[in-house]
Amino acid sequence: MRADRLIRVLLVLQSRSTVTAAELADDLEVSIATARRDLAALSSAGVPVYPQRGRGGGWSLVGGARTNLTGLTEPEATALFALIGQIHGVPGEAATAIRKLVQALPSTFRSGAERAIGSTVRDDAPWGAVHQGPPETVAELQAAIAAESAVVISYADRGPVGLTPLGVAARGGTWYLLASRDAGEPRLYRADRIRDVRRSGRAAVRPAGFDLTKAWAAAVARVEELRGVVSARALVHAHAVAALGRAFGAQMTPMGAAADGRVRVELRAQSAEALAEQVAGWSAAAEVVEPAEVRSAIAALGARLVSTYG
Repeated sequence: MRADRLIRVLLVLQSRSTVTAAELADDLEVSIATARRDLAALSSAGVPVYPQRGRGGGWSLVGGARTNLTGLTEPEATALFALIGQIHGVPGEAATAIRKLVQALPSTFRSGAERAIGSTVRDDAPWGAVHQGPPETVAELQAAIAAESAVVISYADRGPVGLTPLGVAARGGTWYLLASRDAGEPRLYRADRIRDVRRSGRAAVRPAGFDLTKAWAAAVARVEELRGVVSARALVHAHAVAALGRAFGAQMTPMGAAADGRVRVELRAQSAEALAEQVAGWSAAAEVVEPAEVRSAIAALGARLVSTYG
């Protein structure tokens, strides 16, 4: 609808000092001729919009007037877009709307909002317990990242530690802070174990060319490496392979069909005992065939169950 588009034109004008018809056409995904007609229509309707001719010219609001339509303060705008960054599975239409909202913010607010949205990654692969939502510390960390501020956190039962926050991420419903200490390699901190967050007053300096998605993937790979020290080969009934894969995540690798129709897989965990505990509940569908260390751990677990429950 044209009325909706004219409002979008006004939002763009209020967020920038000057905009050309070509830039407006690109933002609104219309032709340059349509953008020019919309600008002229606003002017005819009494909106104080005027063109500036020549090099560096374009369309502006009279006096460079730009307003914050919502009345949001900068901290409120940052908090809002940090919350948007926590939402899982934003569909295409919503993503487009979010981009338009960011562009409608005053330029002094816009960079912080963009950093808040870009400070979060979502990863649905399973790790640990599933929580209902992000802890309160996640929003505080996102706000610090948006403000490009270093932080001091109190983590679990440890003393305060100074960090450069690089991003927050959720995996299997659990939230993590990705941060570096003394310009070292980024590490993961469980957000629900962070007791307190405060800004240190020092600027946070990110590594040149830092990419949150790549850094998160590298951190996940390091954790998976630590979690997969011990491996075992197992035979799994075909109907259970997908469910077992969801339970083990990256710690299961299918290895093809076995002669008896079952599927050969490799399972990994941080110890033989941990692997035994994870696979014991799958005994009706999965049989560990090697190594003997893991089979013995499963047998010992079974003996304890029999001893306890008869």
